[in-house]
Amino acid sequence: MESIAKRGWRVLSGSENWEGLLEPNLDSDLRRYLIHYGSMIGAVYDSFITEPTSKYTGLSRYAKKNLLQKTGLDNKANPFKYTVTNYFYTPSNKIGGAQGGYHVQSVRADAVLKESNWGGYVAVATDKGKEVLGRRDILVVWRGTETMSEWIEDFKIVMVKPAIIFADNGSLVHKGWYEMYTSTNQDSPLNSKSARDQVREEVAKLLEQYKNEEVSITVTGHSLGASLATLNAVDLAANPLNNTEVLVTAFLFASPKVGNEGFKNAFSQQKNLRALRVVNQDDLVPKVPFMSVEAGTILPLIAYKDVGVQFDINASKSDYLAPDKPSILMWHGLMIYLHGIDGYQGPQGGFKPQGFFDIPQVNKYGGMLKVEKCPVPTEWWIEKNKGMVQKEEDGTWILDDHEADDVVFA
Repeated sequence: MESIAKRGWRVLSGSENWEGLLEPNLDSDLRRYLIHYGSMIGAVYDSFITEPTSKYTGLSRYAKKNLLQKTGLDNKANPFKYTVTNYFYTPSNKIGGAQGGYHVQSVRADAVLKESNWGGYVAVATDKGKEVLGRRDILVVWRGTETMSEWIEDFKIVMVKPAIIFADNGSLVHKGWYEMYTSTNQDSPLNSKSARDQVREEVAKLLEQYKNEEVSITVTGHSLGASLATLNAVDLAANPLNNTEVLVTAFLFASPKVGNEGFKNAFSQQKNLRALRVVNQDDLVPKVPFMSVEAGTILPLIAYKDVGVQFDINASKSDYLAPDKPSILMWHGLMIYLHGIDGYQGPQGGFKPQGFFDIPQVNKYGGMLKVEKCPVPTEWWIEKNKGMVQKEEDGTWILDDHEADDVVFA
């Protein structure tokens, strides 16, 4: 992996818009780069608590210091070393007195989290990671949709002006995602500041800490998380922190469209911003939304537009996948995307895994692998005993599925 540092990291992070790196075949370093950043999103899916009987529903199962190790990313074989420095949280909405919005709701009266949930994390490359990456990389990771209530936000497709990001320059963006990025909830100690402000403050601290080093900002997300990463990336570029202009790169997996033509133009005008959108051929999500209207109006209809550079893959070419099993939504899964990147052999080529992504992970959250090609269980990523732990003193069992961290809940 020394080649990334030696060849110059800026090229892989899009300084030249990835010209010559995507076709006729995917550059080997970029292939590994993309799988690395996509895998960092997987850490959030792996550790997000959705169990409704848990006191800690909506939080991370693991403390910041243990997240990457517990989710299998901090191992000897992985040269990309990071330290997680902060978690950030998104607020929930109360609609008509009922809990709605983005919240995964616990059924317990003593639930610690009632107005927010964990949205992702900020990390920074360690000294060893810097040696491989060629610079001190500040990474912001946004998770995708985890709950039905978040699907509600996904479908709030009317457009609003992103006033906190841009002055009135013709930009309009998806209302639900913009609210998720910028809203606060004063009833929640975790959302007295918006997700936007939480991320920006942490990135600002890291920029100050490493002000004498070469630094990059990388923002990544999958699905809903890719939409939020798009807003976050353009915000960091258009409103630079500490009066410092740093190359901001967004690696977006399965991203829906976020805004109108005006937003696309404003995005492309940021000289220190690059975005690479990875799109799987059979995934419907990157094709939507099609069009909508500005909030408070009924006409005219306004088309949604893509931003950045699009990189098309086709995971259905893989002969490791059982064609009779995949549903439409399965083609949208993060693990399928990473498998598709690993085996990509050009738009006219076949499919040949390069070994940068571990194929059994395809079945991590689903069951798409052919047993004869890769005999692993379906949906095998499961917390031991679903978080139930036996007490040594009396042998009884309790639900203990959350590591203590420095998060203040009240």
